[in-house]
Amino acid sequence: MTHAATKPALIACLLALAACAQPAPPAPPVIDPYAQTGAGAVFQGNLPGGVIGVEGSAQFFRAQVGDTVLFPAEQTALTPEARAILSRQADWLNRNGNFTAIVQGHAEETGTREYNLALGARRASAVQEYLVAQGVAPGRIRTLSFGKERPAEICSDESCYARNRRAVTVVSDGGAGL
Repeated sequence: MTHAATKPALIACLLALAACAQPAPPAPPVIDPYAQTGAGAVFQGNLPGGVIGVEGSAQFFRAQVGDTVLFPAEQTALTPEARAILSRQADWLNRNGNFTAIVQGHAEETGTREYNLALGARRASAVQEYLVAQGVAPGRIRTLSFGKERPAEICSDESCYARNRRAVTVVSDGGAGL
C-alpha cells in the first residue's frame, strides 16, 4: 500500500519541478558587418594571392587564361599565338602567387620514344623560360616531358598530330605537385 500512496505524490512533485523549469534564452542574433540587407556580402577588395571568386582557381586558369600552347612539327620555337597565351599565363601566375605550375611537354606519335621525350622536354623548357622572362619566379615552375605517351588525339593524320604537338601548363594551389 505504501507504493500506491507515494506514486501520486511523486508525480505531483515531478510536475511541480517541470513547471518551474525555464526554457533557455534565445541565442543573440548574428550580425554580419559585411552583409547588405537583401543583397548578400559586400565586396571588400582583393584577397592575398588572388581576387575574390573563381579568377583565382585552376579551373579559371584552364578555361579562361588557356593552359595549352601548340608547336609546329619538330619545333620548339614559340609561335605568336603561343606567346599571347603564355603572356596571359604569366600575368595570372604573377597575380596568384600561391599557385605553382608544372609544364608538360608533348609530341606527336611519329618518331622514336627517345626523340619525342627530348622534344617534349625542349618544348616544356621553352614555355618555362618564357614564363620566367615574364616575371614568374623560377622556383614556382617545373617541367615534365611525356613525349608521345599521352596524346590529346589518337589518329594518324596531320590534324591529330597538330593537337599533340603541345605544352600544357598545369597549376596547383599551395605548392602541391612541386
